[in-house]
Parts: sequence; C-alpha cells; structure tokens
Amino acid sequence: MGATGGLDCAVTEREGLVVTIDGPAGSGKSSTAREVARRLGFRHMDSGAFYRALTYGLLDAGVGPGRWEGLTTPDLEGVGVSVQPTDMGFRVLLGSRSPEAEIRSSRVTAHVSRLAGLSVVRSWLLGIQRDAGRAGRLVADGRDMGTVVFPGAEVKVFLTADLPERARRRLTEQGVVGPSAAEIVRETARIGERDRGDSERELSPLRCPEDALELDTTYLTFEEQVKAIMERVREVDGLLRQA
Repeated sequence: MGATGGLDCAVTEREGLVVTIDGPAGSGKSSTAREVARRLGFRHMDSGAFYRALTYGLLDAGVGPGRWEGLTTPDLEGVGVSVQPTDMGFRVLLGSRSPEAEIRSSRVTAHVSRLAGLSVVRSWLLGIQRDAGRAGRLVADGRDMGTVVFPGAEVKVFLTADLPERARRRLTEQGVVGPSAAEIVRETARIGERDRGDSERELSPLRCPEDALELDTTYLTFEEQVKAIMERVREVDGLLRQA
C-alpha cells in the first residue's frame, strides 16, 4: 500500500496505464513524475535523458552543432544510444556505460534544445520512446509526452510556474544555495529563451494537451502537486473500471 491509501494496488492491476507529465524547464516535472511513478509502482521515463544522451554522444565524438543539420538516421544509430529497463525506470546507455553525470553538464544543457528541434532526431527517438513504454505502467515526463509520444495516455498533466520561480528551482537543482536576485534574473532570461525556442519550433512545440490537468505549481508544495496528480489518476482509474 502506498501513500495514497490503497490507490497503488488498484491502479497497478491495470496493464497499459500511461501517465504523461509535460511542462517547461524548471516546472518540476521530472521530480514530480519520479515520485508519482514511485507511489504507483510504475516505471518513470525521463524523456529529456534520451535527448541529453544523444547530445553528449555527438559532442563527445567531435560532431558539433554546426554539423547537426545534416545528420541522418544512420548517424544517430552510430552514436550508440540505447535504453535499458530497470525496476523503477530506464537507464539510458551510451555504448555500455551510463553517462548520467555527463548528460546533465552545462555543455549538454546549452545545446540539447537545438538538437531536439531536428526532425530526424525527434523521429528516431520517438520510436525508441514508444518501444520503451509499450507495456504501459509508465509515468513519462517531457515536453511532448502527452501531445506526440503518448497521445492516447489515460492521464495527462501539464505543469507550469512563473519564470522567476522556475529559475530559482533550476539554480537550486544545480547546487546553488540561496540564489541571489542577480542569479535569478540571469537564469530567468536563459529559461525564457528556452521557453521561446520550445514553444515556437515547428516540430513538436511545447503546448498543453487539450485534455490535460493543468497545474500552476508556483505556490504549491511538492506534496500538493503530487497529491493533485494522484487524485486525477484515482478519478480516471475509477472511470475506466466502470466502462
């Protein structure tokens, strides 16, 4: 029995249930998705790790952003990115190793959005992500999980928060203790630029799915936003059982 007082068991008996959590940078989607997955006993898919691993692999191989427009599917396959299921989620591998620290570096962060905007990249990773989540029992977070990757997901959530709060959270994630006003202003500008790029790109732009639960987490505690999502899962699960 989990923190929801029995919901975990009721939901996890249903094979195929997928929960998607989308949102912009710093909205808390990854940490929230991880906790929701833990309470449900589902696997957590951090879709950003797929793009980050590919970005790191290309940069590490000396293939810089100036050459990305000409990338082909065989080029992407040659990077050696693969996915290995674990009890709680998925391990993204580069060859035989899991470069978790490297894919979270500032170097990768500076370039991942550009790579993610390429159609050949999104098409290739779309197949990998769908294959990984084919069995269901999944909580997937990203920017197009509910609109493109898993449009048939039973539960869709879109998280947001105001820019300064998202900047503060991102700095805290990076290990900055008590970020200053100046640091928050600089990070706000960086995230705002990322938002524009994600929202205005032609391919898979960031947007809220029409049937999603939209949560503004600016003034919500972590527990409050997790509980709100668990309540939606409970509601949907009840409707599915009645169908």
